[in-house]
Amino acid sequence: MTDGLNMSRRLRRTAYTKNVEAAGVSGYSIVNHMLLPKGFQKTVEEDYWHLREHVQIWDVSCQRQVEISGPDAEKLIQMMTPRKISTANIGDCYYLPIIDENAGIINDPVMLKIGDDKFWLSVADSDVLLYAKGIALGSKMDVTVSEPDVSPLAIQGPKAEQLIAKIFGEQIKHIGFFKFGWIEFKGTQQLIARSGYSRQGGFEIYLQNSKLGSDLWDTIWEAGIEFNISPGCPNLIERIEGGLLSYGNEFTRENNPLEIGLGKFCSLDGSVDYLGRTALEKIASKGATKEIRGVIFGGDKCPTCSLPWPVIVENKNIGQITSAIWSPRLKKNVGLSLIDQKYWSAQQTVEVHCQDNKIRSGEISCLPFS
Repeated sequence: MTDGLNMSRRLRRTAYTKNVEAAGVSGYSIVNHMLLPKGFQKTVEEDYWHLREHVQIWDVSCQRQVEISGPDAEKLIQMMTPRKISTANIGDCYYLPIIDENAGIINDPVMLKIGDDKFWLSVADSDVLLYAKGIALGSKMDVTVSEPDVSPLAIQGPKAEQLIAKIFGEQIKHIGFFKFGWIEFKGTQQLIARSGYSRQGGFEIYLQNSKLGSDLWDTIWEAGIEFNISPGCPNLIERIEGGLLSYGNEFTRENNPLEIGLGKFCSLDGSVDYLGRTALEKIASKGATKEIRGVIFGGDKCPTCSLPWPVIVENKNIGQITSAIWSPRLKKNVGLSLIDQKYWSAQQTVEVHCQDNKIRSGEISCLPFS
C-alpha cells in the first residue's frame, strides 16, 4: 500500500487518508511533506479512460494553502509574482508564477482572492510559506503569513458538475472557470472552485476543518455511485496529453516563466514592481533560448521516466524529456521537454534516447497534444 515509504509523523497524513486507504490506495508520493495518493487498483490506462468518461474523487490536500492576510497582503503577493494581481476580484482564482531575484521559478500556485486583504496561495511542491515570511519580515510589511486548516478535495471528470450539483445545488453550475463560490456542508460554509489538475473539468473543495474530511468524502462517494465514481489521482497520461506541467519535473528554480509558456502572466512593461523584474525584463528583451514543447515518439511503450532522457537532432542534445508515457488514445509515446530555440518548431524530427537504452524516433509537437 505504501509503495516502500517508511511512514512516520514527518510524512503528514491528510483529512482523507483514512478514506483513501479504505478505497485501496496502492502507492503514495510526497508533496509539501504530505501524502499524495498516486494509484489505486486500476492501471494508469484504465484510470485514464475512466477519468475521461466518468468522475473521480482525488485527495489533493498536499496543495497546501499559504494564507496571506493584513493591510499589506496584496503588496506582499505582488512582490513575489510578475503577474499583475490588482485586477483580481474577490472570487477569482489566478494562476501565477512566483519568482526569485534572478527570475527563477519558486512555485506556480493558484491564488484565491478571499477578501480585499486576505489571499490563499494553493502551492505546488516548495516552501512558499517560508519564502513569503522572509520577504514580509525583511520588508517590514504589516501582514500575517500562515498555513490554515484547509484540505483540498478534487472532483474531476465530465460528470463532476452533475455530481456536485446533486449534492450542493444547481447554483454551482454558475461558478465560472477559475472562479470560486461557497457551499454549505454540515452547518459550515466551504469554498468550492471550478478548477483542478486535469483537462476534463471539475471542482476543488477547499475544506476548512480537517475533522470534516471523512464526512465530506463519504457524502460525495455515496452520491457519486450513480455516476460511476472512482477514487483517483492526477493521471500521468492525461496530464502530459493536456500539457499540464509539474513543478520539480518540467521546471525548477533554474527556469524562468517565459521558458514554460507563462509569458502571458508576466507584466514586462514596468507598470508592476516585483522581485526579479529586472532579470525577467532582460530575458524578455533577448528572447527565451528554450521553451517547453511536446515530443511525440514511436516504438513500443516507453518505460517510466525517472531520469531525464536526451532529445537529439543530428548528434546534438537539444533538450531532455522530463515526463513521458504511452498514450492509448494517440497510440504513441508522448513526453514534455524544454527544447532549444532552433529546434522547437512543430514537426521537427528528433530522436529520444530512453531509459531502457532504446532510441525512439519522434517529432516536436505543440501543446496540448491533439
